[in-house]
Amino acid sequence: MRFSLFIHMERYDDTISHQEHFENLVELTQMAEAGGFSTVWIGEHHSMEYTVSPNPIPQLAYLAAKTSTIRLGAGTIIAPFWNPIRAAGELALLDIISNGRAELGVARGAYQYEFDRMTEGVKATDGGAAMQELIPAVKKLWEGDYAHDGDVWQFPTSTSVPKPQQQQIPVWVAARSPESHDYAVANGCHVMVTPLMKGDEEVDDLVQKYETAIAAHPEISQRPDIMVLRHTYVHSADEPEAWRPAVESIQKFYRTFDAVFGNKVQPVNGFIEPSPEEKFAGREEFTADSLHQTAMIGTPEVVVDRLRHYEELGVSEYSFWSDNAMSHEEKKRSLKLFIDEVVPKFVQ
Repeated sequence: MRFSLFIHMERYDDTISHQEHFENLVELTQMAEAGGFSTVWIGEHHSMEYTVSPNPIPQLAYLAAKTSTIRLGAGTIIAPFWNPIRAAGELALLDIISNGRAELGVARGAYQYEFDRMTEGVKATDGGAAMQELIPAVKKLWEGDYAHDGDVWQFPTSTSVPKPQQQQIPVWVAARSPESHDYAVANGCHVMVTPLMKGDEEVDDLVQKYETAIAAHPEISQRPDIMVLRHTYVHSADEPEAWRPAVESIQKFYRTFDAVFGNKVQPVNGFIEPSPEEKFAGREEFTADSLHQTAMIGTPEVVVDRLRHYEELGVSEYSFWSDNAMSHEEKKRSLKLFIDEVVPKFVQ
């Protein structure tokens, strides 16, 4: 099982500039590369300061010049917001710039908040149609001339300019339902999943959906990879209470997530007030004790034990999700412990 870093610039207030946040992102990425991580992933979100990432491609292109081995994943672009010609060309250019290190993750989108601002009249729940149309179109454009007449996009004969350096840029699908797992496998894509606030039983269930999809498609000659993404914080054994600020920071992330997902708050210059804690009274998954168990929080020994289970399930990649409200120094300390005391336990 390999490891990757999933990271964004994130601001809950304006005490730190965007420039400093990006410098922090670069530093964590370079740490991950030096620590043997396979990939850095940056997603796409719009008009929200807690996930500052209007386009992962320029960020990854900059990282291409600041790194040499780590792969560069757009994880994920939101399919309804991208014309296939643009997506194919930009990813191919990233692949050229990075000497063949680009990877593409695609999602249907989740926030109606973003759809209201990016695609007039489109419901977030309808984003799957665009995802399922975008992926094969992008692959065809990477191959050469291709004309498209779909339900979402139509264009005359076109091609990706430039062409990727890799023979095939790996494509990943953000999957949760059995249908999305089946689509990914049937279309030669890898699978990325996140259990969010659920426990490892959810990882078991998601892996089972992936295995079911593979079993349903014996025509696929190459087994796709599966990546599990989790909020991660590692602390030393001599800090038994260090989990508490980590949990509080992850709670703040999810309270902000809830406010955006509910689409009932008015942003103020991109800042969105997290949903109040009392809103989650009676919801066990939001409690500190529950998040302590479900998020990947603990000493290196605890984290290794849980990751061993993922490895036994056949998980190909574990992605260290760094998004939370902690300081940069706290994130660095956690990542260093993970690199020093967790990663070596999985090196072949």
